Amino acid sequence: QVQLVESGGGLVQAGGSLRLSCAASGRTASSYAMGWFRQAPGKERELVSRISRSGTITYYADSVKGRFTISRDNAKNTVYLQMNSLKPEDTAVYYCAVDLLGGAGRRTSDYNYWGQGTQVTVSS
Repeated sequence: QVQLVESGGGLVQAGGSLRLSCAASGRTASSYAMGWFRQAPGKERELVSRISRSGTITYYADSVKGRFTISRDNAKNTVYLQMNSLKPEDTAVYYCAVDLLGGAGRRTSDYNYWGQGTQVTVSS
């Protein structure tokens, strides 16, 4: 079992920044790849970014490349998502998730445990 708790969401103006955190407990989350997803109202949950267990390999959706940075601190069992130059279209609930199997990790079904989500709202 892995428990994930996201924090750091909030309301920010366009162009602003937020840093999301995902604290893991239980099974050693540092042994697994992790991802950040988001889901806007009426839309499917989509992968925003993913990081390998070592932190050396990262993936970003085209929509966030150059603006978001994923990182992890395995000593703290925490994954971060630094979000800069935020746009109104970034508004969504953001979720972190753990991939126990280590596949491509592009789909929600590739992930085994999820946090409860944190709301990010970007005003224009």
